[in-house]
Parts: sequence; C-alpha cells; structure tokens
Amino acid sequence: MRVDLFDFDLPDENIALRPANPRHSARLLVVDPNTGAVATELSDHSVIDLPTFLKPGDALVFNDTRVIPAQLEGVRLRVGAPETPVSATLHMRVGASRWKAFAKPGKRIKAGDRIRFGTGTGEGHGEACLIGTLDATVEEKGEEGEITLLFDFSGPALDEAIASVGHIPLPPYIAAKRPEDDQDQTDYQTIYAREKGAVAAPTAGLHFTPELFEALDKAGIERHFVTLHVGAGTFLPVKADDTNDHRMHHEVGYVSEETAAKLNAVKARGGRIICVGTTSLRLIESAADDSGAIQPWSGSTDIFITPGYRFKAVDVLMTNFHLPRSTLFMLVSAFSGLETMSRAYTHAISSGYRFYSYGDSSLLFRKN
Repeated sequence: MRVDLFDFDLPDENIALRPANPRHSARLLVVDPNTGAVATELSDHSVIDLPTFLKPGDALVFNDTRVIPAQLEGVRLRVGAPETPVSATLHMRVGASRWKAFAKPGKRIKAGDRIRFGTGTGEGHGEACLIGTLDATVEEKGEEGEITLLFDFSGPALDEAIASVGHIPLPPYIAAKRPEDDQDQTDYQTIYAREKGAVAAPTAGLHFTPELFEALDKAGIERHFVTLHVGAGTFLPVKADDTNDHRMHHEVGYVSEETAAKLNAVKARGGRIICVGTTSLRLIESAADDSGAIQPWSGSTDIFITPGYRFKAVDVLMTNFHLPRSTLFMLVSAFSGLETMSRAYTHAISSGYRFYSYGDSSLLFRKN
C-alpha cells in the first residue's frame, strides 16, 4: 500500500509533553467500526470508564517490560584523532555483552572503533570501565545508523554499568521540546513494569493506576502479562513510498505456557482478548497459530501489520494516538479500518485529544 495513505496533519499543540494526572483521567476515544453508522462509531470518554466497555470474563493483556536507561552519550576514541561526540540508543540485546544500537552521527563511525560512554575522565583507553564510564567496540555497522556494540562488560555487570551511565530515552518528539527530568523516571514507566529490557515504554499501559485495576477487578476482568522489549525502531519513520518496501526491526519477547493456556481458556468460553498497547498485540499475534490458538512463544518478532492482515487472536485494542505515516498508525488502520481510523484521528485532533507517549488513549474494536 502507498505510505501516503497513512499521512495526516497534526498541530504541535496536540502533542503531549506530560501525562495526565492522575493517569486514569486521560481521555479515551472509543472506536467501534461495527455499529453500522458513521455517526455512532466514535464516542468520547475517560480511561477510568474502561470497565464499562468490557464484560466479565474478558481478559486484558499487558506488556510488563521495564524501560532501561538505554540512551548513552560518549566519545569515539581513535589514536591520533580528536575525540568525536557519539550518541547511541540501545534497542535490542543480542548477547551477554552485545547490543544493537542506533548511533549518531552514524556516518562517522566505523567497525572497530572504540567508544567511551559516560562522563568519567582518565588515561588508559583499554580499561573496561573507568569511574563513570563504559567502553565498547563497534563490532558491526549496518544501515541507517545501526551498529552492534561489543561492551567490555557482560551480563549483570554490563546492566549495572549501563544503569550508571545511561538515561531514559524519551521519544524524539518530546526530547526535541524539553530535556528529561526526574519526573520522567516515574512517568515513563508503567506501574506493573517488571522485566528490564525496553528502550521505550508500552505507553498505553501508562494510563493504569491501582484505582483502575481495582475497578477492573470488581468488573470481573482478568489480567495477564506478556513481555516484549520495545526497541527504538518503534520511533523510526517509514521512509519507503510503499509498505512492501519497509523493513521492521526485531524486538525480543515471550509468552509463557501458563499465560497462553489462560488466554486460550478465555477464548474458549466466549471471552475477549483486549491487548493494552500495540506491543502486546504484536506479540500475541506472533504467538497465535492459524487457528487462533495462542502458543507459548519466545524469540524475536518483526511482524508488520498493515490493512489486509487477518487478525488471529486479538478482539479489542487499547492504544495511544500515533505518528503520521508510522507503522503503528498502519496497524490500527488494519485493526479497525483505514477510513474509520482516519475519521477517528480527525475527530481526535479537532477535539483536542493529546497525542503520543504521554497523550490520551483510544479503545478500538476489531472490524468484522
């Protein structure tokens, strides 16, 4: 499909720089393309109203990944050459001591380069970690600024070093308008975040609070957790003119045997699977077989969902509002229909809904 079919104009004032407070007070646009009339397919609510749109026995699926301080700032070290500033955003771990990352300025970096991250100083470029620093070698260089970093530390020691020198990588549309601060340490993490490894938050989950969980429990709605470590590729623009020419980046995740069995039981008794966020949806659809049964699953997925995709397991999707021409707007257009989602986004913009990671949310029903 032509990528320009998924374009739209978004005023700057619709981009949220801070979340709603409390989180569950954010607005919720309910989109149901199956009402039979354009006049009734959209309705305006608040996130705290979510239980009223679900039924006892339905199941919410959350992504319990935890954002790590994956934004690293450092310098390239070459003998006889001046130190060059380098910024790297880790996006997928590929070994105990290796991470794939997006680097800037990517053109100046070559395989074999040494990079020192952090603010420490001192002699001895061969040392693994000086005070406040972390060293790595550029093992491979790929396309569009992607590199593979081989760190001098491994396993938990590397995790600790990254935590000491890195910081939370705010989405570029927020970072361009303000710096990260201490409040983001809390705001850019779900209350149920558990499994460390994400570069970006599964932002639909940011709206959930203990009060909302309590209301869902009273309504008889189940909660289940899967893990997909969101990568920085989620922010990359689609540069191709046709969706067939776009390459998705891999993200690592897993669905446990217990969770798969419980979700299949929900479907067997007539309940619905409601994914909180596109990340949990992409993982569940990756784990589902052609019959719609969800299998235990572990590995990396680069599933790319565009209109025409046949959904196998997910019935309802809760998600924030996405970038123009993005793979995520393509996904929601596949789920509820491009014409419906175009009307939904036009309504959201004109009604003052707040977009992107810290913005408002939507509840989308799958088009029959």
